[in-house]
Amino acid sequence: MTQTDKVLELIDTDLDKSLDRLFALLRIKSISTDPQYKNDCRAAAEWCAGSLSEIGIESSVRETIGHPMVVGHYRGAGEGAPHALFYGHYDVQPVDPLSLWEREPFDPAVVEVDGEKRIVGRGAEDDKGQLMTFVEAARAWMAVEDKLPINLTVLLEGEEESASPSMIPFLTENRQELKADIALVCDTSMWDRKTAAVTTMLRGLLYEEVFVEAASHDLHSGLFGSAARNPIHVLARILADLHDEDGRVTIPHFYDGVADISRELKAQWKTLNFDEAAFLGGAGLKIPAGEKGYSTLEQVWSRPTAEVNGIVGGYTGDGAKTVIPAKASAKVSFRLVGDQDPGEISKNFHAFVEARMPADCKVTFTNHGGDRAVHQSSDSPWIKKAQQALSDEWGKPAVQIAMGGSIPIVSQFKRILGMDAVMVGFGLEDDRIHSPNEKYNLSSFHGGIRSWARILPAMAE
Repeated sequence: MTQTDKVLELIDTDLDKSLDRLFALLRIKSISTDPQYKNDCRAAAEWCAGSLSEIGIESSVRETIGHPMVVGHYRGAGEGAPHALFYGHYDVQPVDPLSLWEREPFDPAVVEVDGEKRIVGRGAEDDKGQLMTFVEAARAWMAVEDKLPINLTVLLEGEEESASPSMIPFLTENRQELKADIALVCDTSMWDRKTAAVTTMLRGLLYEEVFVEAASHDLHSGLFGSAARNPIHVLARILADLHDEDGRVTIPHFYDGVADISRELKAQWKTLNFDEAAFLGGAGLKIPAGEKGYSTLEQVWSRPTAEVNGIVGGYTGDGAKTVIPAKASAKVSFRLVGDQDPGEISKNFHAFVEARMPADCKVTFTNHGGDRAVHQSSDSPWIKKAQQALSDEWGKPAVQIAMGGSIPIVSQFKRILGMDAVMVGFGLEDDRIHSPNEKYNLSSFHGGIRSWARILPAMAE
């Protein structure tokens, strides 16, 4: 029996203990976006630091301008051994609307649904369950071997769900301490319940808020209707102009830096047998929308987007109130691909809106940040090692996939620390992250621990 086999055996034997530790972290209400949970976020950071130190990864809670970071170091693999930086986040999304939860969000449990065991609770998948797969794998290696196969730095943040305002300053100030050969990021997904995956492409993100103002105050719609400019009308027309009839974004120069994927990559994606009907059907939809000429998988993985995430204006309470509002606003997000520059797109978006603004209206913008897309080489030896370890664990070839979402930390690692990332996670599309009744399959948690236990020695080869 190899050392890896002994580690895997211990993981199986101690799964209930691993669940107990995960549940202890899930009970902490570490909602980073709500100031009333500030102390809970600190409690989660202290719990993580204590758990890492307990297994031999010397860790501390580090202050930032917001919620604290957790930084841990392990150098026991010896000089010359590969050195990885593992990243995860301990903060979670708000639980609203609470009435839709089937049980208390911070009272985790294992439940069985259609013969499938699930861990339920806020943070079960995003990202406490995911980060604990790695921590528990490291725990098992330390228990069996009294050392890890590689040297390790751990970085856990508490602001991922609130746009990570502290991350860039922290990475910049601690650049030398945090540098490693490769980053390991666990905030991603499997291809399906039985097929593990390494993510090699992420879309970038730009988030803007637009405010249109007209009259000095809300107006009576009977007295001023038609004569007074309505900011909701103005904003609605501008938002409608963002796309043409073929679904293409009409902002000038929006597609600068965007290229179609290669024939080889397109062929590889076809082998995944993506079920478009099931994908849309799971959201209660049937008809594909978006940019014509591209498959649904291409649209969500390799094409840029402009989406309106929310519109506010006028009276939105119960009953009727006949007003022409003085102000209307919209939240607009852009998913970026290729070499699209979020700074240039922001500038061009502002110009696009301003060119459509009537003379008696004023527009202002709030930029909520953004980052470029990520594209890792599919031939990276780090990715190949992880892919083989995953294949060994799940009993079928692991695949390389892309994600339509954005993980800004990956591009920040590249830009600030000069290192690529291996993105391995065990989430599923139906995990309901950011929504009521979030869950993480027990098979994902258990298989995730076993997977990292295989990846660690593979990285050392």
